Amino acid sequence: MATKLVSKDAATLPPGEVIAKLETDIDLGLNHVQVDKRRAIFGSNEFDVEPDAPLWKKFLEQFNNHFILLLLGSAVVSVFMKQYDDCISITMATILVATVGFVQEYRSEKSLQQLSKLVPPTCHCKRDGKLFNTLAKNLVPGDVVEIATGDRVPADIRLIEAIDLELDESSFTGETESCSKNVQEISSQVPFDVARCSNIAFMGTLVRSGRGIGVVIATGGDSEFGEIFKLMKKEESPKTPLQKSMDKLGKQLSMYSLGIIALIMVLGVIQKRGWLDMFTIGVSLAVAAIPEGLPVVVTVTLALGVMRMARRRAIVKRLPTVETLGGCATVVCSDKTGTLTKNEMTVGIMQTASGEHADVTGSGYHDKGRVVYNDKPILGYTYPLFAKIAEIGIVSNNSYIVNGRLIGQPTEGALLVAAMKLDIADMREYYEKIEEKPFNSIRKWSYVRCSYKDKHPDYSEDKQELYFMKGAVEQVLEQCAYYYTFDMQVAPLTEADIQRQMQYSYNLGRQGLRVIAMAIGNKLGALTFAGIMGLVDPPRPAARDAVQKLIDSGVSVKMITGDSRETAVAIAQSVGIRAHESRALSGEQIERMAPSELQKIIREISVIYRANPKHKLTIIKGLQMCGEVVAMTGDGVNDAVALKRADIGVAMGKIGTDVSKEASDMIVLDDDFYTIMSAVEEGKCIFYNIKNFVRFQLSTSISALSLITLATVFRLPNPLNAMQILWINIIMDGPPAQSLGVEPVDKDVMRKPPRNVNDSMITKNLIFSVLISAFLIVLGTFFIFWREMSDGKVTPRDTTMTFTCFVFFDMFNALSCRSQTKSVVNVGLFSNRMFLYAVVGSVLGQLAVIYFSPLQAIFQTEALYLTDLVLLTSLASTVLIVDEIRKYFLRRRQRSSPTVYSLI
Repeated sequence: MATKLVSKDAATLPPGEVIAKLETDIDLGLNHVQVDKRRAIFGSNEFDVEPDAPLWKKFLEQFNNHFILLLLGSAVVSVFMKQYDDCISITMATILVATVGFVQEYRSEKSLQQLSKLVPPTCHCKRDGKLFNTLAKNLVPGDVVEIATGDRVPADIRLIEAIDLELDESSFTGETESCSKNVQEISSQVPFDVARCSNIAFMGTLVRSGRGIGVVIATGGDSEFGEIFKLMKKEESPKTPLQKSMDKLGKQLSMYSLGIIALIMVLGVIQKRGWLDMFTIGVSLAVAAIPEGLPVVVTVTLALGVMRMARRRAIVKRLPTVETLGGCATVVCSDKTGTLTKNEMTVGIMQTASGEHADVTGSGYHDKGRVVYNDKPILGYTYPLFAKIAEIGIVSNNSYIVNGRLIGQPTEGALLVAAMKLDIADMREYYEKIEEKPFNSIRKWSYVRCSYKDKHPDYSEDKQELYFMKGAVEQVLEQCAYYYTFDMQVAPLTEADIQRQMQYSYNLGRQGLRVIAMAIGNKLGALTFAGIMGLVDPPRPAARDAVQKLIDSGVSVKMITGDSRETAVAIAQSVGIRAHESRALSGEQIERMAPSELQKIIREISVIYRANPKHKLTIIKGLQMCGEVVAMTGDGVNDAVALKRADIGVAMGKIGTDVSKEASDMIVLDDDFYTIMSAVEEGKCIFYNIKNFVRFQLSTSISALSLITLATVFRLPNPLNAMQILWINIIMDGPPAQSLGVEPVDKDVMRKPPRNVNDSMITKNLIFSVLISAFLIVLGTFFIFWREMSDGKVTPRDTTMTFTCFVFFDMFNALSCRSQTKSVVNVGLFSNRMFLYAVVGSVLGQLAVIYFSPLQAIFQTEALYLTDLVLLTSLASTVLIVDEIRKYFLRRRQRSSPTVYSLI
């Protein structure tokens, strides 16, 4: 039976022996029967994760809170004082408070667990002779895997083939330089060292360049990375910046609240009130007034919002990205291909070096279309130079089309389709590949060096070698000394010929076509130029609308592309970016500029053409020096540094490499620019939802403290008992408050300009609205208390009326907190069903407290008349009415001065 191999053994064996020991076939891979058997033995290619703590343990952890412990201490004291009713009531209340906290944290954890599963790693695996794109967790020892530039190695792999293969092994060695890989076995006499295993690709490392084929030797916990994982899982994740700011806010509020509570208790003792009553009231106020659940609520709101973003095809890897993306981003730097455009490359024009051109019709990865020259469709080698251009596109290609599905890069897929429409066979089977130089953004060309196989018509014993090159026109022409005439004669390439080819390229670029040049020959620098292909990549349908929305909201959009200036400007204008050639800058120009020069003009530039990832980093630095908050898209390996440096790195989910996804803060699953705009919209909504929650909680907390403080200062009996205060705490931290965090996206939120990252969440406008609401709640509740206590004695009816008045005020206050600026009518009473259910549930709970006998005993309440409820409802609604008036005048100010938005 096949077994796994440890790295030390596999590295010292030749490839053939490794394949034999693993009982696999490098050409066919494993079959599904073998895979199932091995998975039963070795398990999935995943790490063993410790099971979550049991729910009962998590529930008990909620009691590990000094305020809850104080409350329980109060219950114990009540037992010694033989006040058993108080003991039972306080104990039930603490259980209820702990339950609310437990449910909040449980929801947060589950939301975050779902997020971690949204982008499972995949790999290219060969089984039953076919290449599959499968989940990495499905790999077993003996699987044959292909890796290429940008991939994350899915398991420990013994390399069988390596072409210019370089891996980033910094996770093992700490070295930042890439490690070159080969297939030769290493000496068993040398002490084993991971850093010297040049024939093994280790799980978790990144392919910097080249490609390779290997056989899986170990998976999951058996891999070299398994040991590292055991150390990693012991580390706790740090709190997010937003959580830290909420912690800070909570501590500040706690300090102020504890000061007031201490004052209340001291005054009560001076007034010779029962010290146990004052102690219980003080502890209850601490639990109710101090927002100890604020960081948890913020995390839940962020996580639920991020899940909504996931449904819109945007995966946020780190929660604080939501805050930065939604509220603070001032510039979005976007790649063109696949983001602003469809990345559905189709050859639209084939043009020979001598100037003849043919139109190519049809789209998609199939042969439905024609190549038309002089108004007539052409096939095969009717016109040899068109066939030669197509042949170069095939041989210099690593992509395949299987049943109308592309495996590989869209650009290479377009070249294959053009050949299919010409009815040119896949010529790769006639050539033996000797060397391959992949395309990169620096040299802007790629080639393969081949010799004829014996089945090729021109095969000879001397094995003549040929270079097949494709790439940017300027760079390919630098490698050429000749060109083909239309009748396939080879002519010297003069300066006039070069200028003519550049003019051809310019003309196609002005039409928004991406231009790729083709050349062939026996020697670099002396190749023969064959012609060019113009590729169509139409803009995404919703890109223009998305760009316009971002611009209208004060976010600048810049397009970065490797295309020529003409192509770049044409595409930018088609998607709504305000671009003309005076606002376009090339990557080379950026390289020549001093940072101070770039800083002066970078804000005015909307298109950066002929750019590479190194230029992206310079652009980010220039914008950040100007005080901009930058979101940058990327998909390649070399984009990783720029994605890390950007305030928000956005990787592409479809065409993005594992390296770029690892470095990014957010992954756009459909590669669509509109999704980025949607994520900005959702991010802004999440931020303002959190703000609405904070407003509600602050106004409730201040109201409860102020009410008890006033009663104590004026030597009045306490208007609320401990149980009633704790019920208010349930509402403040419970469903009504939670539901504010899932308010639907307000479409007008995109009109709000980006905010300063250093600005506090607690703005003057927020404080003003909080104080107004708290003042009305305290005034109205105190009025009811004073009115009911006209005989100078406090009865259960008096506290019931006061208690119910406060709760009703809180419900209307929650309704007004759904938006900082919009009327409830405009927001819609039924637009947030969770809020509706929460409020209805809270009101029904309040009625149960009033009318249900067992609860009456616990909360010391009594039944009210219908007229009482009508009075309380009418009075409590004033907090909503006054806030509606405030919003009305605020909207008037906004219409006259849009900058008022920055105060909200």
